[in-house]
Amino acid sequence: MIHNLLKGKQVILASASPRRKEIFDLIGIKALQMPAEIEEDNCIANPRKLVQFHAENKAKSISGKVDSECLIVAADTIVYHNNKIMGKPVDKFEAASFLTRLSGTFHYVYTGISISYKNQLLTDFTKSRVEFIQISAKEIEDYLKTGEPLDKAGAYGIQGYGSQFIKKISGCYFNVMGFPVSLFYQMLKKIL
Repeated sequence: MIHNLLKGKQVILASASPRRKEIFDLIGIKALQMPAEIEEDNCIANPRKLVQFHAENKAKSISGKVDSECLIVAADTIVYHNNKIMGKPVDKFEAASFLTRLSGTFHYVYTGISISYKNQLLTDFTKSRVEFIQISAKEIEDYLKTGEPLDKAGAYGIQGYGSQFIKKISGCYFNVMGFPVSLFYQMLKKIL
């Protein structure tokens, strides 16, 4: 199990995300949060390659600042809908636009994970399919008032108010939340 694999290791979560920290807490990982300061632009059109590129850059930026005995975990999550990448909305207007586009349709959530440990770097990704109910303009307006959409890829959070709009998910729930636990476990078994 993950908490056994990481026993006695200094784990660094290269993220400021409260959701990733919450997931780590749920599975018994005591990690030091050290957010990576990298430019996260959509410079790559392929969602799989983009999330892996960002996750790797985050892990590399922290690995240069700490001892190689530290296990660094970095991740990046995006929403992909109709061949367009949706990161975190820049403001409430973009959030409303994202939610309007997602309403009544399906999209994919991609997360890349990169682990740096003892001068090794392992990177992988997963994707989940998420189907939304039809959302009215009033529902979008009410959801925006919660403030939840503004710091989340695709402008919604599956673990909060946004859960009300999700009709079905195929794949990892934790991926949609921002950190696919099962993928992480498989990666840890390879790198340790």
